Amino acid sequence: MSEDEHRWSAEVTEHSDAMDIEHGTFSHDDPHEIALALKHAAESSERRKSDPFRSAMSMLNFYINRAGKNLSRAEHEKLERTKPELRKVFGRPPE
Repeated sequence: MSEDEHRWSAEVTEHSDAMDIEHGTFSHDDPHEIALALKHAAESSERRKSDPFRSAMSMLNFYINRAGKNLSRAEHEKLERTKPELRKVFGRPPE
């Protein structure tokens, strides 16, 4: 990731209406634990514009997209498995 890309991500994370998440949220081994942490962050955050589910899913997708090539295959797969878990913890039907 170039220095400009890194600064852009940090700027978006710090100053956007993106919700605040606990450091290390995406490093949990279990997709269900990541989903629970995102749910908690979305429900308690005052820095979001949309409903908690959409905010949590957006943050997950933002992280996957920004980490991109720096994620190992296993990490990427774990985060992709988090998406249906997030739907479950929010009581949403599967896609």
